[in-house]
Amino acid sequence: MSNAAQLDKIRSADGFIAALDQSGGSTPKALKLYGVDESEYSGDAEMFDMVHAMRTRIITSPSFGGDRILGAILFEMTMDREVSGMGTAEYLWKEKNVVPFLKVDKGMEGEENGAQVMKPMPELAALLERAKSHGVFGTKMRSVIKLANEAGVNAVVDQQFEIGKRICDAGLVPIIEPEVDINSPEKADAENLLKARILHNLDNIGDRKVMLKLTLPEVDNHYKACIDHPNTLRVVALSGGYARDEANDRLSRQNGMVASFSRALSEGLNAKQTEDEFDTMLGSSIQAIFDASKT
Repeated sequence: MSNAAQLDKIRSADGFIAALDQSGGSTPKALKLYGVDESEYSGDAEMFDMVHAMRTRIITSPSFGGDRILGAILFEMTMDREVSGMGTAEYLWKEKNVVPFLKVDKGMEGEENGAQVMKPMPELAALLERAKSHGVFGTKMRSVIKLANEAGVNAVVDQQFEIGKRICDAGLVPIIEPEVDINSPEKADAENLLKARILHNLDNIGDRKVMLKLTLPEVDNHYKACIDHPNTLRVVALSGGYARDEANDRLSRQNGMVASFSRALSEGLNAKQTEDEFDTMLGSSIQAIFDASKT
């Protein structure tokens, strides 16, 4: 039953997706922005404890709930941990009415043809089964496009959809994320190639439903055809390094696209804040992103 309720929420409710899935490489940076210096922990275990405490504080905040947030993307280790005595994914849905997603990629290969495809995922089938056992609804995986190189763009998109089909067939909904680097000198041209390849793939996945996570484009409503495609459940935007105000401003001009922000969501939060200060800051961030997503 919850799956039908989750599907309905993701497809049609107002709100946005919170990305809480920083992994190994980006964790120290996320903690530093949160006011936790590297001198305050030693080794990976303590670092991951610290970041789980940060995510727990966000998730359990009274400001964080299903009235404004559609879903949350979790890092694998976060899914395996608990919040208030429940598995994180279970807590999100049962206590907060927020649909849980899981980041499944293992990082990216080196740049080739102006793009980075994903590393192999030999454990994917087992991970998807584990995710389902935790009540996870969907997945997310990221590749990056840096140049308007057709071979590179096609390699990224085709790989994303190939794995996306496997995820659909396992009973989960994939968020396909072919990020265009916001600093690309060929961003608009890369986005033209990307849209064409996405539409080609959407036309060739049968009746499977996917979500797309895309960089905020140079041309407003550039991805309208992707949003309107019958095989697209929802299109979400990544903040990609834009500051929150600029990300929200760009997002507000994209009709039918909602946010899936990570750094822009946690911007301004600090480990040293009181609960009131933290909840107020998080609440205002959530409201600003929610408002920009409602266009």
